[in-house]
Amino acid sequence: MAYFVYILASQKNGTLYVGVTNDLIRRTHEHKQHIVDGFTERYGVTNLVWFDQTDSVQEAIAYEKRLKHWKREWKIALIEKENAHWVDLYESIL
Repeated sequence: MAYFVYILASQKNGTLYVGVTNDLIRRTHEHKQHIVDGFTERYGVTNLVWFDQTDSVQEAIAYEKRLKHWKREWKIALIEKENAHWVDLYESIL
């Protein structure tokens, strides 16, 4: 089974959210539709700007925890390395 670590943003250089899931399409849709109350709904964080995939749930959770402790500048550099224009990647994974 595949597991995903992902970063959502409210806009370029906006509020960031780091999460982990086994279904990136479903989870991103939930964030976009505000199906689950919480941080992303409160701050309008709905654009999928970065993700990575692994086959290990333990590895995905550990990666998510590491990213959550990264400095904001490091997260921005990670996003811009693969997505310089902060394009919402959701449509590309459908």
